[in-house]
Amino acid sequence: MRVTNLYEKKAPVVSMEFFPPRDEGAAAKFDGIVDKLADRRPDYMSVTFGAGGSNRDGSYQTVKKLVEEKQLPTVAYIAGYGLGKDEITEVLDNYKALGVKTIFVIRGDQPKDENFAAHPESFSYASDMIGFIKDRYDFTLGCAGYPEGHVEADSLDKDIEALKKKQDNGAAYVVCQYCYDNQFFFDFVEKCRAAGITIPLIPGVMPVYTIKLTNILSNVCGSTITEELQKRLDAVADEDKETVLQMGIDFAVEQCRGLLKAGVPGLHFYTMNRSKSTAAIIDRLKDEDLL
Repeated sequence: MRVTNLYEKKAPVVSMEFFPPRDEGAAAKFDGIVDKLADRRPDYMSVTFGAGGSNRDGSYQTVKKLVEEKQLPTVAYIAGYGLGKDEITEVLDNYKALGVKTIFVIRGDQPKDENFAAHPESFSYASDMIGFIKDRYDFTLGCAGYPEGHVEADSLDKDIEALKKKQDNGAAYVVCQYCYDNQFFFDFVEKCRAAGITIPLIPGVMPVYTIKLTNILSNVCGSTITEELQKRLDAVADEDKETVLQMGIDFAVEQCRGLLKAGVPGLHFYTMNRSKSTAAIIDRLKDEDLL
């Protein structure tokens, strides 16, 4: 399954992101989560890759489960931070043997393990890794974009220059970091097009799951908690988990409705390995004939 074929033939494309289960308890629940979301007939699912390859076997096993056991169209991430070329090649060869056709390429973050030592030939930028892979494999390659700018970028304009280089080196589509104001995404698309970026730009959707998680992710990802969202967060008690979850679903439906009516090529849901919110959002959008 090549993701670009989906964006060429069908709009809007619905995709969902998972990370490898982190312990036995999470693994025991994972099948049910995937099955519930697979019932919503997403166009593809993607699986993340641990920082510094810390959970590369878990990523591989999760991709293998989705591909071979669940028979779901699946995209595999690779995060190259700290990895040497031989390690990257080994990971990619394994995915190729599984029949994976699309790889999502990011630089990734430095592992939290203070003893981690990066390979001296590790790629400093995702664009360089994209070029390396493109020269050696027939994968369709995806990359990340940041409507509010990457947290390490000097400016949004510089970040868009970096995205243009990813495209020039072989990236064929972009999945964007989530934002809680669609205008950030719309403005980003306009600037990208002006900079010569022509490949599909897909908005990411991160429902509010808990207030604590929303605040943590906002700090890590650099995604602004808007005044409107903050008002809604302030209106509910953090311990009232169901009310918070429902508020997050309502807010995400409003966002998705606006994105779809604007003609975006797809929606990419960051599921956080949870099913209830994403399933409810998709069901409501289908009830409105938007999907």
